[in-house]
Amino acid sequence: MTLLNLVLFLPLIGFLVVLLLPKNNPGLIKMVTLIAAIGIFVLSLGLTQPVFNPEVAGSAGKGVWFITDVPWIQSPEIRYHVGLDGLSVWLVLLSTLLTPISVLISWNYISNRQKEFYAFLLLLEFGLIGVFVALDLFLFYVFWEVCLVPMYFLIGVWGHERRIYAAVKFFLYTMAGSVLMLAAIIYLYNKGGTFDYVNLLDMMQRGRLTLSPTEQNWLFLAFFLAFAIKVPLFPLHTWLPDAHVEAPTAGSVMLAAVMLKMGTYGIVRFCLPMFPQAARENAWWIVILAIIGIIYGALVALVQPNMKKLVAYSSVSHLGFVILGIFSFNQPGLDGAVYQMLNHGISTGALFMLVGYLYERTHTLEIKDYGGVSTVAPWLATTFLITTLASIGLPTLNNFIGEFLVLQGSAYVNIWWTVFAATGVILSAGYMLWMYQRTFMGETNAHLHGHMHDMNGREAVAFLPLLVLMVWMGTYTQTFLPTITAANTRILEQSKSGVEFRVNAQQGGIPAAAKEMGNAR
Repeated sequence: MTLLNLVLFLPLIGFLVVLLLPKNNPGLIKMVTLIAAIGIFVLSLGLTQPVFNPEVAGSAGKGVWFITDVPWIQSPEIRYHVGLDGLSVWLVLLSTLLTPISVLISWNYISNRQKEFYAFLLLLEFGLIGVFVALDLFLFYVFWEVCLVPMYFLIGVWGHERRIYAAVKFFLYTMAGSVLMLAAIIYLYNKGGTFDYVNLLDMMQRGRLTLSPTEQNWLFLAFFLAFAIKVPLFPLHTWLPDAHVEAPTAGSVMLAAVMLKMGTYGIVRFCLPMFPQAARENAWWIVILAIIGIIYGALVALVQPNMKKLVAYSSVSHLGFVILGIFSFNQPGLDGAVYQMLNHGISTGALFMLVGYLYERTHTLEIKDYGGVSTVAPWLATTFLITTLASIGLPTLNNFIGEFLVLQGSAYVNIWWTVFAATGVILSAGYMLWMYQRTFMGETNAHLHGHMHDMNGREAVAFLPLLVLMVWMGTYTQTFLPTITAANTRILEQSKSGVEFRVNAQQGGIPAAAKEMGNAR
């Protein structure tokens, strides 16, 4: 039993234990869930040992740590194959960090069916960790679908007025992509005789498993569509604002901070190494959609009257940067994309927490109902301002590093990509600062005096880790980037198969530039 297996299965054990607790003792339910979630996070910190210990990292096979590879199902041959590398380790820690935070912010917010709510939070954590550590395609698919169930219920049972509509829409969108991914996984099994991702990749690189350009293109599209829906990439994003607006605060935090990263992680982990030629051939139109998403998401956020919907559309814009960085196919772009996954999880998760704090006090998400909140809740206003500045990419805060690396990587390929994408940074300052001004500045609305109060101790404790990480990730990037760079270097090497690498700055069109993307530095 490795530490990774312990971290993976403890949330499942916690899920079962919470279900066995008496439902008429909510205090016990919340305390057991919180202790379990904190314990899992503390244990997960041990997963970073190879990051800070070169001897352990050097002894790990091909940069993968805590490997477990044993038979699970005999026919068809499915293996329980899990492991960690620099791409997945930080996403696992993000999942284990945000689960106890989600428990804390739901402490007084959830009043009905508390046992089921906290059990589903732990089940969601189990599925998320599994997605990021699975090295067998069928096992990955199982964890992918496990995540869908608790989030469906978190939205559908504990959401707001239109929760059923939002939950069903979320479920149908995700299932549509998942079915195509399952078909592609089965096709690969029939071709290669195994679901094991490592073995399939090895066979492809050694020429023992060959895919025609047509096969590779269709398989890439099947995987990519499933991941693009989850990101979500424009124009497949329409489920996200509804899900965020209707979800409870903890659901919005876990959805924005971690679940959306399942899509971008899947693209980096599977689409690039397994289908390198198809990835490059399709990159031009994917980049166009990413840039449209960056600008469109920002423009729509500018006109939103609802705070949650504004933050949701900001996610569409910010995750467009991640897709742009991935399909730049160079080290700065890919490093920036992965770092931005983590940055977005911290800053946008924090934004949804703070919006949830406001909603708990006033039971409204409409920006027009606020004004002058800083007068009656100065600490809440201060933390909201820092998070807002992090979200728009202020230097020394976390989002700046990720966006800078992405724009640097895209500039190596096509300077116009960078020019258009950079407008999203400008627009993000517009919609975030305007929301802050209307909500916290000016005269205090009369009805707020009776409802608005400053952050209490529980809320401050829940928010503090994210505040620290915003500053830490913006100033001391060497904690994270060396591990990420090492993993991305391997992925870029794996995705070079049969591709000529060069950057032609003279060809301005996006299709031409996409075909000649290189590993330029």
